[in-house]
This record gives sequence, structure tokens and C-alpha cells, in this order.
Amino acid sequence: MAWLVCGPRAKWLVLVFWLIVLVLAAPLASKLADKQDNTASSWVPRSAESTRVLDTSEGFRPETMPMVILFAREDGPLTERDRARIADGVAEVKQLRSHFIRGDETRGPAFDKPGAKARAAQVYVPLTMDNDLWNDLPEAVDDVKDKVGDGEDGFAVYVTGPAGVSADLSEAFAEIDSTLLLTAGAVVVVALLITYRSPILLFVPLISAFVSLYAAQALIYLLAEHADLTVNGQSAGILTVLVFGAGTDYALLLVARYREELRRHSDRHEAMALALHRAGPAVLASGATVVLSMLVLLAAEMNSTRGLGPVAAIGVAVAVLAMLSLFPALLVICGRWLFWPLVPHEGSADPAEQGLWARMGRRIADRPRKTWIVTSLALAALALGLLQLRAAGVSNEESFIDKPDSVTGQEVKADFFPAGTGDPMVVIADKARAEEVSRAVDNTRGVQKGSVAVPPGTKPEHDGKVLVEAILTDPADGKAAKDTVERVRDAVHAVPDADAHVGGGTATLLDMDKATIRDDKLVIPLVLLVVLLILGALLRAVVAPLLLIATVILSFSAALGISALVFRHVFDFPGESTDFPLFVFVFLVALGIDYNIFLSTRIREEAARQGTRPGVLTGLSATGAVITSAGLVLAGTFAALATIPMVAFVEIGFAVALGVLLDTFIVRSVLVTSLFLDVGPKVWWPHALAREDARR
Repeated sequence: MAWLVCGPRAKWLVLVFWLIVLVLAAPLASKLADKQDNTASSWVPRSAESTRVLDTSEGFRPETMPMVILFAREDGPLTERDRARIADGVAEVKQLRSHFIRGDETRGPAFDKPGAKARAAQVYVPLTMDNDLWNDLPEAVDDVKDKVGDGEDGFAVYVTGPAGVSADLSEAFAEIDSTLLLTAGAVVVVALLITYRSPILLFVPLISAFVSLYAAQALIYLLAEHADLTVNGQSAGILTVLVFGAGTDYALLLVARYREELRRHSDRHEAMALALHRAGPAVLASGATVVLSMLVLLAAEMNSTRGLGPVAAIGVAVAVLAMLSLFPALLVICGRWLFWPLVPHEGSADPAEQGLWARMGRRIADRPRKTWIVTSLALAALALGLLQLRAAGVSNEESFIDKPDSVTGQEVKADFFPAGTGDPMVVIADKARAEEVSRAVDNTRGVQKGSVAVPPGTKPEHDGKVLVEAILTDPADGKAAKDTVERVRDAVHAVPDADAHVGGGTATLLDMDKATIRDDKLVIPLVLLVVLLILGALLRAVVAPLLLIATVILSFSAALGISALVFRHVFDFPGESTDFPLFVFVFLVALGIDYNIFLSTRIREEAARQGTRPGVLTGLSATGAVITSAGLVLAGTFAALATIPMVAFVEIGFAVALGVLLDTFIVRSVLVTSLFLDVGPKVWWPHALAREDARR
């Protein structure tokens, strides 16, 4: 089968095929950004109570996102000039008419105190929600800012509320694709230069990675357009990292095996065929592990997590296909000169036989049991940092690396008005029980007394239901507000025959937190089961897969523990998002197991020829350099997420990069090696290799 990719004629057919794919894919890939759905419904579970409220409320009014304009003088009462500026600004905003801004429905100004004592005023501007609003929010906010002007001489003006904060989020995501692409590409270039010291070879995996990324983006666009596949900014960004990181890993493994075979064969086509025959199963198994692990995310309740599953799976599957077809074809077409100045000639010595990893293997072999016990205890001690983990979610104010004006405006607004204004709680109930439901909401602790009302511009009734809003006394994205929503839900659900539901921004965040906790408990065990089954099928053993899974879990725990300590005491982050442990786990287990697959399959291959213990040492020396390079590439590409000025992305990028480095330099090279050496032939039980190896 390998000759179908790298034969003297087949290699040109493969190249032509991928050129056609690139020509067809490039225009479609460029449209993927326009198909991203970053509205609340693309993130929240469909079964959540807040989602039902969101769907039902469309019958009362178009879905809106509230924008709040805050005018404040913190050093004293508003002056006459301040009031004139407020009046002029509000009049200008009311004249705005666009696809999103509904200036005629502007409410306010509402002052914090009556008469001359007022120090602040706020104005509410509803924005019409649709999928285009996410990309155009910064422009809509700028239009409003132009009308109200800037603050001066102690008079401050802020455009804030959910729309203001979302506009800053949109700007943070605006350059995510190009930033990640350039950063990941730079990491790959540096890693390949260090690994192979060839200024020419690095272009082949780069070209293959770019082609596979375009092909994956085009396929995902078609599915989003015609099969309702959900794609958002988060999944699109992670797609770039996965394709570059995983694709380059597979390329490095194949190049290492190809270079070995070039030292044994004069014909490069034959050398590549053998390299594909021997390294191909490990690449396929690794890719299948990642793909199936990503597809497990389809079992998640969170829409955003469930949508990430097929997006990531498609990206990795296309990367595997490209690296097992286009990449070897390009290598064979170019010939040995690609490796200049260190060209591998037939009969030349393999430096790995006496390299660093060979020496490390011999040192571990002297005391394997002591080595794995000490290493395991050290990783377990690092895992104690999990006690510092605060994966309970972060507020809008805590989400940004640098605090934008919208967040500052939220904080200033809380000094003058109830913290929940601008993002009210929404309650829908049967009309016949509307008064009882309203009283239940109004009497709940955490709701501003007398704030329950039908908002302007809302139909008084729809299908026998009514809609009211209420203002929370605490910040809408904080824990106290979420607790209030829980109390309100208990109160309105207790009203007989009211069929009442509670939604709004705070309720949405609460439902997301609950869904994520549920997903953690379901998805993590399923991913472990998938990985265990794939390892069992690949190695045809039971003991080895169990040992490998145990090492990955230990590595994940240590990485999370170290990350928590760094986030608390170095970066001073206030906490982690609720989905942080799940994402880190999925990426570390699915991708980190790659290195164990690369090592264990090579050990098994060598064990069949020379026995398990010598096979372990040969496998380590043969794969050590390439796995180290692959780990550095993957860690670097995930670290590229830190270029996004969002705390959640920085945390995921840091934790995954750290976990990959632990897998590469400690778990795979020290822990797995010493475990296999100590357990010996029994590691292949119940396969016959265990018995044959023992007799040998």
C-alpha cells in the first residue's frame, strides 16, 4: 500500500491530487470565519432553562443584547454642563438607525439620585441580535461612542453592559486565526531547524500542514453551511493549533523513520515505503486516538464543547491523511538533498545508537524500579497543587488579560447603580399566574425591590405567556447573582400551574456551569476508555495499555497541579473557567498519548526481534530525539494560545504545553521506560510475545 503514495509514478499523482484539493479548498476555507456562530445559543445546552427562555422570548420581541452608556462624575454631583452633554449624547444615540442599533428604543437617562445630588446617569440601548452582530459589535459600539463623545475633567463616559464587553471579546478574537497561524508556523520552523539543522527540509512539513489546514477548514465550512455543524471562535482557533501541532508531530515521526531507512537503502522510494510500513500504523493509531477522543465530545451537553468535537476530529483526520500521503510524496520527489547539510547516505552510522537517549536508557536500566517509584512520587507531589485549582468560572472583569474600558465601566457603574442593571433577569410565565410569579420574584433575596416589570418594546402577551424582567442587586456574572437565580427559580417553580422559567445572562452562565460539571463526569471517563481500547488493539496486550493510561493520568494531574500553583502565585489569575479541566484533559490525554504510542509500538517491534528489555532501550534511543522534537513543537503551538488576550486561552495553552513537556521529557523517557524495564516480558500479557520473550 505504501507504493500507492511514494512509487515513482504514484508520488506525482498524489501531488496533483492535493494541488486540486488546495485550489478547491482555499476559497471555501476563507469563508469559515463568516460561518462562526458566537451567539449564546451556540454555547448553551439546548435543554437548559435559559435556552427555553431565549427561544420563547423571541415571540415577545426580537432577541436583543443590552448596551449601557454610563455617564459619571466621581468627584461630585453632575454639573449643568455634564447634564447638557448627557442630553445631547442621548439625543444623538436616539437618531441612530442600523441593522443592529435600535436608537428609537433607547431608554434613559436614569440618574443614580434625584435632583442636584445625582453623580451618574445610565442609558440603555438594545442591539438586535443575530449571528452577524458578533463580528460587527465593535463597529456598533464605536458608532455609539462617536455620538456620546469622550470624558473630560472628571466627567467619565463608558459604553459597557453585555454589548460593550462582548465587543471587546470580539476584538480579542478578531485576529485569532492569523495570529495563531503565524505563531504556530514560527514555532514549527524553529523546532525543525533545531532538530534537523536543515534550512530546506522545514518547508515540506510546513507546506503539508498549511494544505491540511485549508482542506480541513473547507470541509468544516461545507458542513457548517449544509449540515448545521456549529463552529465558533473557540473551536476555529483550536482547529489551527491542533492541525499544526498534531500534523507536525506525525511528520517528525515519519521523517525520523525515513532517515533511518535512507541509511539502509539506496533507493529513496524503497526507503519511504518501508518507513511508511513501519511508522504508518503508529501514526494511524495516534490519529485515531485523537479523532475518537474528540468525537467523544459529542456526548457533552454544552453546545460549544459538543461542536468542538467534530471540528477538531476533522482537522486531525485531514492532517493524518496529508502527512501519510502528501508529505511522503513531497519528500520522495525532492530526494535526499532535502536533508542538507546532514544528508543520510546509505551505510552511514545512525547517531541515535550512541546518543543522549541511548545513554539515558542504559542508566535507567541499572535501577528501573527505583526510577519509576521516585518519578511517580515526584509527579504525585506536584499533583497536590490541584488543591489550589479554582475552576468555578471567572467574571467578565476577570476574563481579560488587560482590563478594557467596558469592564472598567461595569465596575464604575456598580458604584452608583444596582450591579445587575444592564443585564436583567428574564422570567416567562403563564398570564393567569403572572401576578403571583412577579410577587415571588420581587420577594426573593438578591432582586432589587420593585424592579419587576414588563420591559418597553415587549408584547404584553404571547401564546398565553407574559415576559417580565427584574434587576439583580449583585454583578450579573458573579456567584452571588447565580445564587439569586437559583432562589428565583425555586420560588417561581413553586407557583402552581405557572409554568415559569427564568433566563437572562446570569441564568445562562449558571446553566453553562452546571452543564460543564456534568460533562466533566461523563466525557473524561469515556475518553480514557477510548484511549485504553485503542492501545489494547494496537499493542495486543492488557498490561501495557493499563500502565500507559496510568502514566498519562499521573502526568495530567501533575500538569494541572503545577498550572494551578503558577496561576495563583505567579500570574495572579483569580480562577479558571469551569471547562478548563475538561479541555486540558482531552488535549493532554488524546495528544500526550501520541508519544507513548510512538515509543511503545517501536518497543514492541524491537521486542519481537531481540526481547523486551533490549527492545526498550533500542526503542528509547531510536525515538527519543524525534519525540522530544515533536513534544517541543506541540507544546509551542499550544503555547501560541497565550497570544490571545483572554485568561481562559492563556490558561489552557499554558497547562497543555506544560503537560506535553512533562509527557515528553519525564513520563515517556523516564517513567514509561523504567516501568517497561521493571515489568519485563509480562508487559505484553496475554499476548504470546510475553511467553516467547520470557523463554528467550
